Amino acid sequence: MKIKAAVLRSMGAPMPYAQSQPLHIEEVELDRPGRDEVLVKIAAAGLCHSDLSVINGSRPRPMPMAIGHEAAGVVVEVGDGVDDLKPGDHVVMVFMPSCGHCQPCSQGRPALCEPGAVANGKGELLTGAIRLHEGEETIHHHLGCSAFADHAVVSRRSLVRIDKDIPLDVAALFGCAVLTGVGAVVNTARVQAGETVAVVGLGGVGLAAVLGALAAGAARVVAVDLSPEKLQLAKDLGATGVVDARAPDAIEQVRALTGAGADFVFEFAGSARALENAYKMTKRGGTTVTAGLPPPDAVLPVNIVSLVAEERTVKGSYIGTCVPVRDVPRYIELYKAGRLPVDRLMSGRIPLQDINAGFDRLHDGSVVRLVVDFQG
Repeated sequence: MKIKAAVLRSMGAPMPYAQSQPLHIEEVELDRPGRDEVLVKIAAAGLCHSDLSVINGSRPRPMPMAIGHEAAGVVVEVGDGVDDLKPGDHVVMVFMPSCGHCQPCSQGRPALCEPGAVANGKGELLTGAIRLHEGEETIHHHLGCSAFADHAVVSRRSLVRIDKDIPLDVAALFGCAVLTGVGAVVNTARVQAGETVAVVGLGGVGLAAVLGALAAGAARVVAVDLSPEKLQLAKDLGATGVVDARAPDAIEQVRALTGAGADFVFEFAGSARALENAYKMTKRGGTTVTAGLPPPDAVLPVNIVSLVAEERTVKGSYIGTCVPVRDVPRYIELYKAGRLPVDRLMSGRIPLQDINAGFDRLHDGSVVRLVVDFQG
């Protein structure tokens, strides 16, 4: 079938993207789903910094590529071997497919699925197929999703079925921002009631982490960012304190607000400097968690004596150390109960043709989560 998709043909275009137009809205050919694959009509797809890092070239991917990885939609057709989904089912896309058989999957860590990581790196589906073409030209898949399109064929392992009573534009955020941010808090760090938390970087993932820490019962949640608007939003969502990251005494402020440093400090800014500061905001015996993705050559200078003598922990968190089929429904139930108001993270909805300007807004920090609306 013919579909419309946002195709990236080369990385590193100059900004503003509204002028350079790195993403081309093209009509491309989408094959029918093969074995263990599903055709989904996309309802909504969120703009994320992980997409931006492909556009600007800081995380190279094979070109050309139809990008987008945070989305929700409706099943249209299932391929052979798919017997647990049917047309009409509502689904959330997950950008790390899990095979269920490799060593990490068998150990209950599907976020580290080895075949999934290989497929994502190659721009293929987990099945090894590429279902997008333009004439004789192959169009690669972004993280197994290619969600900035009106339809997508994905691996069954890239989907989680959800109830139909949640709006699909809200549901889209659960595939990346919520899984990553809330998951970092409850899965990676396992924050307990009464503990203290600081969150550095208040994009969609960071603000989801603020909500996750509050839902987990953290006694103090301090939010750190450069944007006054995002700091105000964090405060409105329930953060007990906010700190301007530009302040020369930002580290000292966080330590004072959390009582000699936070038990857990989460870094989502994707900056080595931000992670270094997050480490300094962490208390003795505490844990620093990073889910930010800086350029591949970024390194973290760590004072090894403090790491040892203060019994510090530094942990990475990828897609919130999640088990998607377990966590997406759990987090949606918390949303329905009013404990994870992730709809408040949406800064607006845009049509597909405005996507380049949307990424300008994401880059300059003026929005949290813009959603491409395919529902009109």
